[in-house]
Amino acid sequence: MKTDSELFHVLTHIQDEVHRFAIEFHRNKRSKRALHSELDDIKGIGPKTRDELLNGLKSVKKIREADLETLTNLIGKSKAEIVYNHFKESAK
Repeated sequence: MKTDSELFHVLTHIQDEVHRFAIEFHRNKRSKRALHSELDDIKGIGPKTRDELLNGLKSVKKIREADLETLTNLIGKSKAEIVYNHFKESAK
């Protein structure tokens, strides 16, 4: 195939777009996995509550070790019980 033909340019463009799309897809997939937190797996706890916990206690380890009163002061009683019970059940 001649490299200066219109067909060659169209096929090259299609190939470049497919490659760009595949690279972007894998980058997005990898970055979402890297940003995933154990807190995201707790049913009833959303991104806002997760951020409040991390801002207050700085790490998932400290959140896991926190007592119910500390969690309640940060996010309220009902959500604190959800988080507290989640980590106490997973420790068993």
